Amino acid sequence: MNAQWTIGIIGGSGLYAIDGLEGAEWRRVETPWGEPSDEILFGRIGAVELRFLPRHGRGHRIAPSDIPARANIDALKRAGCTDLLAISSVGSLREELEPGRFAIVDQFIDRTVARPASFFGTGMVAHVSLADPVCQRLSAFAAAAVQAAGGRVTEGATYLAIEGPQFSTRAESELFRQWGCDVIGMTAMPEARLAREAELPYALIGMVTDYDCWREGEAPVEVAQIVAQMAANGAIARATIAALAIHLPRERTPSPIDTALDGAVLTAPERRDPDLGKRNAAILARLDGCNA
Repeated sequence: MNAQWTIGIIGGSGLYAIDGLEGAEWRRVETPWGEPSDEILFGRIGAVELRFLPRHGRGHRIAPSDIPARANIDALKRAGCTDLLAISSVGSLREELEPGRFAIVDQFIDRTVARPASFFGTGMVAHVSLADPVCQRLSAFAAAAVQAAGGRVTEGATYLAIEGPQFSTRAESELFRQWGCDVIGMTAMPEARLAREAELPYALIGMVTDYDCWREGEAPVEVAQIVAQMAANGAIARATIAALAIHLPRERTPSPIDTALDGAVLTAPERRDPDLGKRNAAILARLDGCNA
């Protein structure tokens, strides 16, 4: 296993660059799943290699339902990433998660309906565990980095993923609160699912921009309000990435997620779809190297 950290940063709304990146170079990474959202920005901070991918593309041109999540995760895998940190704007479903606060997500409820959610399927069936969908180690490092950057942070949030692009109705917002959800967004699924299939430890920092629409007597969320808060959150988010790179342990010890596919592919080798196998060459490279 690679003892060197190579952190993939998937930046959402309000984060389109990384401050202090050395040797920065945008590179096109081709994938068998189509074009990723954008080129990947290669660089480093100190001893840590970084790979930055703007989730919506530079200029925010890709709608949530159209984000090519499989291509994005595959491209980051091909770019040598060992771990993925997603940074996303979210709405708050809790009074104590006020705009400007950062929430470290540890669970998801997925309400998306129109997005390919797996690298696998008929011809190559695989089932990975998603009971604990984020990497606790990377999440803890991310929380510490937010604090080091001067941000207010809450750990252990449940993220409700909706299809969008519209915001919730008031009835939906209240229902999601009753379900125990803490924040709401449109982009973390199937991203987190695909990261697990790609054996990439994944963590998500939610940047709270608004209170959705559940608060009585308050106007519903508007884009202008979100954009203003994103600008304020963005500076802390960029400082968080630098703090994470500086404070990571010198050596990356193995994670259980590095071997998430062990025993997960159920289709017998001789019965596998060769075309799907070729498309998954980057995802299955470790297993193929082990002759599994």
